[in-house]
Amino acid sequence: MKSLTKHLTFNIPARMGFENITPTVEALVAESGVQEGICLVNAMHITASVFINDDEAGLHRDYAKWLEQLAPFNASPKVYDHNRTGEDNADAHMKRQVMGREVVVAITAGRLDFGPWEQIFYGEFDGRRPKRVLVKIIGE
Repeated sequence: MKSLTKHLTFNIPARMGFENITPTVEALVAESGVQEGICLVNAMHITASVFINDDEAGLHRDYAKWLEQLAPFNASPKVYDHNRTGEDNADAHMKRQVMGREVVVAITAGRLDFGPWEQIFYGEFDGRRPKRVLVKIIGE
């Protein structure tokens, strides 16, 4: 069995943003030499996400609007109990919960085995500082 573990670091300059990380993950699959296996990609911070969807700018704007309606940013401790701890990012925790922590993609014939239009994205909900993503590839 072969395996590869890498940590990627992202520093999104805005509070919320989405970055297509598919090319980076594809390069790591090639580097691993795995022909048949799985690739796990997960955010290692509780205010960030990794998810799969279409790389379409309108969809990303829709996500941002929708998430802001579900859990609007408000630093006040009167709005979110979590913000009573001295933090101001309760909304980011909720947004991450909705968008998910990780994805697992099959590797077939040395390539990520996606459906039509699928791409891997890093989602940031409390940006402006470095955060890590784990990529773990295992297989034969």
